[in-house]
Amino acid sequence: MATKSAVDIKSILGGCSGNLIEWYDWYAFAAFSIYFSGQFFPNQSPTIQLLNTAAIFATGFLMRPIGSYVMGVIADKHGRKNALTLSVLLMSLGSFLIAILPTQKTIGILAPILLTFIRLLQGFSLGGEYGISATYICEISNRKNRGFYSSFLYVTLIGGHLLAITVQVILQIFFLTDDQLKSWGWRIPFFIGSLLSLYVFYLRRKLVETDSFISEELSHDVKPVSIFKNPKVFFSVIGISIGGNVAFYTFSIYTKNFLINTVNFSKSSASLIFFFCLLFFASLQPLMGYISDKVGRKPVVIFFGVMGTIFTYPIFMWLKDAHSMWSAFFIVCFSLFIVSGYSSTSAVIKTEFFPAKIRALGTGFPYSISAALFGGTAEAIALWFKNIGTPQYFYYYVSGCIFISLLFYIFIPETKDNNFYTN
Repeated sequence: MATKSAVDIKSILGGCSGNLIEWYDWYAFAAFSIYFSGQFFPNQSPTIQLLNTAAIFATGFLMRPIGSYVMGVIADKHGRKNALTLSVLLMSLGSFLIAILPTQKTIGILAPILLTFIRLLQGFSLGGEYGISATYICEISNRKNRGFYSSFLYVTLIGGHLLAITVQVILQIFFLTDDQLKSWGWRIPFFIGSLLSLYVFYLRRKLVETDSFISEELSHDVKPVSIFKNPKVFFSVIGISIGGNVAFYTFSIYTKNFLINTVNFSKSSASLIFFFCLLFFASLQPLMGYISDKVGRKPVVIFFGVMGTIFTYPIFMWLKDAHSMWSAFFIVCFSLFIVSGYSSTSAVIKTEFFPAKIRALGTGFPYSISAALFGGTAEAIALWFKNIGTPQYFYYYVSGCIFISLLFYIFIPETKDNNFYTN
């Protein structure tokens, strides 16, 4: 019989692997949209094709709060394992449907309509995944290592992004021409995603249920609306997530476009810089999570709040003058080092706020609202300020959002020693 520690590690890997595949599927859509957009909007300019596809990508954010609420209720009522299994199955279905979806040439206007509905399904699935996987991994860990193990959620989130980029580069360089990718090759990453999701589905079927869910027969005592009975906690989760969501999407996604459009790096150079920056960012998560287990969650998130508020504006000023790849690499790494104070503790600090009977719902639902309102809009706001000739206002906006979260970090209680078996 497996030891307790072996079971824990296997369960944590099962929980995290699903997060990786779901984020791979999510980013694959964005990465390959340059190839398949013409298949769904063939009679428009390339720019309009990409804008239409980007709009479909954005609709997925609208479903995240709904998905997090519904899947959170399922996790709190019927078990973390069942909800995790359903979540990855929905994402697998979404990827498979995109892979076989007829184009506009075949079914006309139904093609982009169906693509939108499939994307809504994936947004629903991804919205549910965060709260459930965060809850599961934190509950399967013990009090001494919750921060360390939960930090792997962002490792797999970043890993999903890197995996999508890697698949794209391999297909581009070694296997398919540009015309082949536009014709049919864009379907390959979605087939890969659906197959990987099925494998994770198999792994999750073998997961053990958490003691926190089992201990008090919580499936018979769930009242989802109870998360609204304590608005202070509900809005605290939104508050601590605002700055982190804006900073994460700014420094891990928008900054790449900043290097291309403002600093005038080539696309290939910017992609190479960010590939290694994201590897560095992923490596920071366990370290910062481990530190939070030793010193507490508050010092780590306060570090992010203070540094992010002070250094966001200087970071962008430094990047504007970064005309070598090495200088850009180190500046971006510095920004991601700051963000790691939030990302590494993002899951654990939220789960420790809530009792077990509403933990998955309480962790995921307010976070997904913050992600939709602030994370998903960060790049659009940055581009809007740039378009009206005042890009520096966006830097102040990011600093301001981080400062708002800093106020929450200062006044929230320390959660490191919360008892997960208490209802």
